[in-house]
Amino acid sequence: MNALWITVALLTAGFAGWPVTALVFRLARTIDDKADAATAAEDRAARDRAADEAANDPAADVTVDRAAADSESAGREAVDGEITVAGDVAGDVSADAAGKVPAAAGAPPAPTTRILRGGAIIGVLERLAVCLAILTGQPVAIAYVVAIKGLGRFAELKETPVAAERFIIGTLSSMLWAAGVAALVKILFLG
Repeated sequence: MNALWITVALLTAGFAGWPVTALVFRLARTIDDKADAATAAEDRAARDRAADEAANDPAADVTVDRAAADSESAGREAVDGEITVAGDVAGDVSADAAGKVPAAAGAPPAPTTRILRGGAIIGVLERLAVCLAILTGQPVAIAYVVAIKGLGRFAELKETPVAAERFIIGTLSSMLWAAGVAALVKILFLG
């Protein structure tokens, strides 16, 4: 009967942890998006205040045309969370009705590289190892898992701050899920 509970714990920790970790990533992105929107609003308000002060200052050498400034900022739209320019981009290339520039037009797209490749498989293995370490009474093994994972990703983490943030969020949520499942099964069923 213990083998059954250990198997259930390993499967739950290893494979049901992926949706939990994905949910934590989505929550973190939502929080970051709200913080970015608040910062952008504060920056916009500060720029508007500075422009108003400059426009109303009789000693100022520069006159601010509020209509032109507003139409310039109106040319930018948020589409699918991305800031796009509605109008001419890269010379004679026009944006479509949604404000996006066709991919084949204009300058070639910037090359993109995926960060933290293989993270889903590594996450499953990590959760299995953490769960097994707790179920066997060897919590020190968790330190080995973290060390191996950190050393394997060191170059990527050092190079890309976004990768480091994803690494930390993913590792902590993944390990907490696996430890919680293992502790629950150990307390309730393996006594």
